[in-house]
Parts: sequence; structure tokens; C-alpha cells
Amino acid sequence: MDSIKIATIFFQAIENDFRIGTTHIAIFAALLQFRATKDFINPIQAYSLEIQNIAKVVSPKTYHKCMKELDSYGYIVYVPTKNKNKRSSIYFHVE
Repeated sequence: MDSIKIATIFFQAIENDFRIGTTHIAIFAALLQFRATKDFINPIQAYSLEIQNIAKVVSPKTYHKCMKELDSYGYIVYVPTKNKNKRSSIYFHVE
């Protein structure tokens, strides 16, 4: 599934989801952009700073909070790592 279709499904789903804010949207868009630079693989492997830079999210606490929420709300599957030398895995729901 391409990024446009994933983005369309995401925006349709969040239209009536009051829990989603602008930071969630920025991070999700950054994840799609990062995925595009990695030949649309699923899952993507990323350091938080890589996504934060694209999304313009400065605070690591805000980034991790939004990622956990996107995961718990069912928009992505986020598998963080506590090891700073390893990338976290982010899965997109693709059909």
C-alpha cells in the first residue's frame, strides 16, 4: 500500500477522533516521509531523532507520548527499544 493511501485512510479515521492533535499528525506524516526514503518498507526502523527532525518535534517526551498514543489508538504498531544504539520498529497497517 502506498503512502498516499495510508495517509488518506489515516486522515479519514482521525476526522472524528478528538484524541488526535497536530503533533500526532506531524509525527504520522514524518513517519510516512521517512518510510518513502526507505523504499516503502514495513516495518521501518528509526531512531526517535530521525522522526523528530522531520516532524519538527523538539521534545523527546512529546515524541514518545505521541508515538505510544498512535500505537494505543491503533494507527500504527510501535515497538520501542531502550537501547540507544538500536532503532525502534514502526509498523503500518497495510492490506
